[in-house]
Amino acid sequence: MKKSCFAILSIFLAVSAIAQKQTFDVVSYDLPKGWQQKQNEGGLQLSITDKKTGGYALAIITKATASTATADENFISDWNKLVKGTVQVDTEPAMLPPTTENGWNIISGAVNYTDGNNKGMATLLTATGEEQTVSVVLMTNAKKYESDLVALLNSLKLLKAPSNKISESNTQVKDEPGNNSIVGLWVNYTIETSGYYNGMPQPSGGYFRKEYAFYGDGTYLFRMKNWAVYVKDIQFVYESGTWKLNGNKLTITPKQGKGGWWNKSASNRTNEWGSLAKTGSWKMESVTYTVNLNYYIGGYERKITLQSTSATEREGRQDNNTIILNSRAKGESLIDNPPGVKTGFENKPFTDAATSKTVFK
Repeated sequence: MKKSCFAILSIFLAVSAIAQKQTFDVVSYDLPKGWQQKQNEGGLQLSITDKKTGGYALAIITKATASTATADENFISDWNKLVKGTVQVDTEPAMLPPTTENGWNIISGAVNYTDGNNKGMATLLTATGEEQTVSVVLMTNAKKYESDLVALLNSLKLLKAPSNKISESNTQVKDEPGNNSIVGLWVNYTIETSGYYNGMPQPSGGYFRKEYAFYGDGTYLFRMKNWAVYVKDIQFVYESGTWKLNGNKLTITPKQGKGGWWNKSASNRTNEWGSLAKTGSWKMESVTYTVNLNYYIGGYERKITLQSTSATEREGRQDNNTIILNSRAKGESLIDNPPGVKTGFENKPFTDAATSKTVFK
């Protein structure tokens, strides 16, 4: 797999012009046969999936965005956000020597990753020029698609870095009830591991879960449940309040919140509760996030990102203070309340208060 990473990267760095290319922002490419493409405000996703085996391959081409950082700094930032923030990587990226093309400084790296029970290969190429940066991310968990990735990468070409045109990465979204760019249930689920064996993480059976439910009437409910094998008690927190979206700025204002620790059940099952052990303090913070409402990577599932200026009580410490949240149907929540705890949002529908029309399914 590692050898394939270098083979693909080497081909990219020797790109040449090919006729009849498609163009997205400052990147031109040839779409492999049978692949699908989907454009959103933050970038372009090219992908193919084998529904029988679960094998997939995809490429994400971001829009050029303003940046005064160095090429190395831009690569590290996108590596943490686009690769480490999406899949489990066990090592630092294997790097190739920097190169240049059409005024862009290109930094490239590749790594093997784990995706559930599957192994895959991830490649990131970040180009920096004229105070702008653009990235291409590639992932596959199936050898059958490696030739497609080679063909795609061989067709990539960077247009000359424009000195005056800068494409913004986030669209301006109206702040109104029922806007289905934010209304709905968004989750961040992490499995607890007990270490690594032959480079593979070993699940312990525990988990760490966070959920944001944004409602069409401008209210929200945040819940967190941590069931860790190596911690005596279960942690549970809920917080509610209001949200306001202004362009790509999301402000969350808490009104009430509670946290505490519960004993585990006598059976020690992860889906059962024991009695309340102790209440805990919970710092409620009004935070304005930079939100990316159109963030796709690692498959077809829609995601969003929330980035704060510093670490928060809700998200904890995150790379670049950015958390990635996955879209999830309301009925598919994996967090249950402790016995006797009511948040006041039980069975509340995701609807537009003005029209009563369901906007999240």
